Amino acid sequence: MTSVRDREEDDSRELPVRPADEDPVAAAGSEILGGPAGRRVRSGGYRWWNPVRVMVLLVIGMFALGMAQKAPCYSGGWFKPGSPQYIHACYSDIPHLYSQRGFATDLVPYFDRIPDSVSGGFHYLEYPVLTGLFMEVASWLTPHSGDMQHRAQIYWMVNSALLMICAVVLVVCVSRTTRRRPWDGLFIALSPALALTATINWDLFAVALTAVGMLLWSRSRPLAAGVLIGLATAAKLYPVLLLLALFILCLRAGRLRAYAATLGGAVGAWLVVNLPVMLGAPHGWAQFYTFSRTRGVDYGSLWLIIMQRSGNPLTGVSAYVAALMLLLCAAVAALALYAPRRPRFAQIAFLLVAALVVSNKVYSPQYVLWLLPLAVLARPRWRDLLIWQSAEVLYFVGIWMQLAYVTGGNKHHGLSADGYHLAIAVHLLGTLYLCGVVVRDILLPEHDVLRRDGADDPSGGVLDGAEDVFVLGDVHHEPRHAAPFTGQRVEWGTAPLDGAETQE
Repeated sequence: MTSVRDREEDDSRELPVRPADEDPVAAAGSEILGGPAGRRVRSGGYRWWNPVRVMVLLVIGMFALGMAQKAPCYSGGWFKPGSPQYIHACYSDIPHLYSQRGFATDLVPYFDRIPDSVSGGFHYLEYPVLTGLFMEVASWLTPHSGDMQHRAQIYWMVNSALLMICAVVLVVCVSRTTRRRPWDGLFIALSPALALTATINWDLFAVALTAVGMLLWSRSRPLAAGVLIGLATAAKLYPVLLLLALFILCLRAGRLRAYAATLGGAVGAWLVVNLPVMLGAPHGWAQFYTFSRTRGVDYGSLWLIIMQRSGNPLTGVSAYVAALMLLLCAAVAALALYAPRRPRFAQIAFLLVAALVVSNKVYSPQYVLWLLPLAVLARPRWRDLLIWQSAEVLYFVGIWMQLAYVTGGNKHHGLSADGYHLAIAVHLLGTLYLCGVVVRDILLPEHDVLRRDGADDPSGGVLDGAEDVFVLGDVHHEPRHAAPFTGQRVEWGTAPLDGAETQE
């Protein structure tokens, strides 16, 4: 028979985890709103105000604040020469590319060549196909009458409305990916980096697609998850690293059939989007990949510090970048296969995307969005996430102040190269700090917030609770609902719940 204590523990596993119950920073912050949530909130007494609806309203409010932060540029800063848009830290690619990439003159992306006002030549749109479609749809919704400045303003507003929908999708997906932790999406809803960078470029579209893919994977739907990851890769290249993360983990867990479904879905979805353009406009389709391969060292990268500090141009930097990225991926793979417990999907995905961010030739401020949902799912602790976000906000200010210094005639405004190098270092250290905490959680699972109640990988889908079949080193397996770690290992299925009576 089932004991009272067993029933209480089973009930507690079904209740949502409230941040104030387990996170000191969240508990302290909740005092501003009157203290931790009470019994009615926990039991669903006010059913309309569930966590997801609260976070949707919050993210819309934060997104609106981010749009308001761009007001100095919207009212003229984008269209004035010099540094006004950098001094106010309100730059966005969107209004500039409306005219510079031919959307204002109804040029068809990838098929029509775009005049280059600087070189006098021609080029094609240098964005992946699905992002190009997003840009084109926004141009269809933009009135084609009136002066160019007004049309560019409307184009930014249309894109902002579409990207706000992406932000809502992102919050909803993250809040539902780990079933018992809906409030983890709150950090995304209140993220200062999201508010500041969401309307700089179109990255949030790919981030939202990736979040949907991770949600579907957590629901043990590998084919559908692959389709969404493939679509995300058709919008931005970085989501392909999630396929690498899944391969490593499925290899360890012996779930390669599920991985094959995911890979097939991803390849199929990517081809459906890309193949028509590949066949109809091969040169236009290849522009993104050619540009990415031949692009030199640019703002935000470790390589920029090395180049400017040494005073010499870096030749063959693409080879160095590729070598460093391969080395970091190999290290993450070894970690995943050697760890005492199989890492969670979000942990490995975060480390791989962070490796790309750290090793890349360029780091635009909106790239923080790539890591945001992965970081929340990998390490849902407010202290660590706030440390990382603080570093990113400092870099956000630093890049615009550096550009104000470079483009402005008055060198008293802005940030010199030395100061900007410090801002890059802060960004890199913030990212590496969060990587270090995630690695510690992998090597010492007792520090992993999600595993303290004995769970395995609540967002792991088919990986959750799976036994290992391929590991490096001597690894002891643990049950799916093991007791919290006490420094001693138990064999799979040999120990009952800590303090619980054995059920008949």
